Amino acid sequence: MAATEQRYWEDVAEGDPLEEVSIPLSLHRLVVAAGGNRDFNAIHHNPKIAQQGGAQDAYANNLFLQGMWERCVRAYIGNAGVIVKLASFRMSSFNLAGDTVVTKGKVLRKWKDEQKSLVELEMRCENDRGVSVAPGSVIVALPTRP
Repeated sequence: MAATEQRYWEDVAEGDPLEEVSIPLSLHRLVVAAGGNRDFNAIHHNPKIAQQGGAQDAYANNLFLQGMWERCVRAYIGNAGVIVKLASFRMSSFNLAGDTVVTKGKVLRKWKDEQKSLVELEMRCENDRGVSVAPGSVIVALPTRP
């Protein structure tokens, strides 16, 4: 979907995939992300400190990965869509400097309540070693066609 297009609730079908978002994690990117979200814990930007804590290298923090989910979801729902809830975000392994992390999603279900047209998206992140963050869901509200 082009950035100027808007997805409407009527256009969504269960099982639809979201376009994947792929981001290589350089140490520089991790340093910038840690500074940007003010997470100055050295495990996110200092390989030696991360290794002392049991990781193989410096690794991405939760906010960085949640940002990847939001980027993937935002591209799917468009500017008029609203992220209502992020649930069950669970990291199962490290996303290390040097990894390429791919965020994937698909439509689980859609429904209407009294006020909103809602869609639940199943989300996950994968790296070279497999699934790193999952399972999780994001509930969004989409506009309906005029």
